[in-house]
Amino acid sequence: MPNPFDLSGRKALVTGGATGIGEGIAFALADAGADVALTYRSHAPEDTLARIEAAGRTGAAVKADFDGMDEVAARDVVGFATDVLGGLDILVNNAGIIHRENSTDMPFEDWRRVLSINLDTVWLLSQAAGRQMVEQGSGKIVIVASVLSSQGGLRVPAYASSKHAVLGLTRALCNEWAPRGVNVNAIAPGYTATENTQALRDDPERSKALLERIPAGRFAEPSEIGGAAVFLASDAASYCHGSVVTVDGGWLAR
Repeated sequence: MPNPFDLSGRKALVTGGATGIGEGIAFALADAGADVALTYRSHAPEDTLARIEAAGRTGAAVKADFDGMDEVAARDVVGFATDVLGGLDILVNNAGIIHRENSTDMPFEDWRRVLSINLDTVWLLSQAAGRQMVEQGSGKIVIVASVLSSQGGLRVPAYASSKHAVLGLTRALCNEWAPRGVNVNAIAPGYTATENTQALRDDPERSKALLERIPAGRFAEPSEIGGAAVFLASDAASYCHGSVVTVDGGWLAR
């Protein structure tokens, strides 16, 4: 019986794939058999690509600034992945930022930057990849949401708003594209040991409060998010449309 989680021959694009959760997802996809293209902004991708290629897969990277991305830039990123890999079967919209500040003090420019990167870019890349996938009659789009897609958080109004919005986008796109052979789903990670949570993990009081709330008693490692991405990108999730896979150590259950 064929392994439904096998991604051999699949071509994947992971945004923000050189660090954190994106890197963990890129490694997991490669280990499952996929060739992987990734975007990066500042962190050099050489080590990530070396790890992908060590798994026997093709790896490629393109530098991209998602702040203020337009339709042309989105098409260029999708076109890069398609050209270098020889096709595109999987898009993982992972790249994102967080800005922590009291809501009474937060400048509008910071609000707009978070929404631009976390929501506008997800829409533009999903649209660009979705055009190709609808035409070919198959494809998997995975959007990295958050446990804050279901909660408000503290001092992160733009981030929480953007993560609520990408769940709405996931469901809207699934309604249109499921009949065309394209699966659109989301992952909701909990608190993970990445740059985005460094300030929280460095704050003894805040870190203690978070860990006491997480039934697993620890922050996730980026690699632990990768399994959900492999599942949603694979044939094992062929009937998953508009779903949200939560990987949070029990945070939302508490």
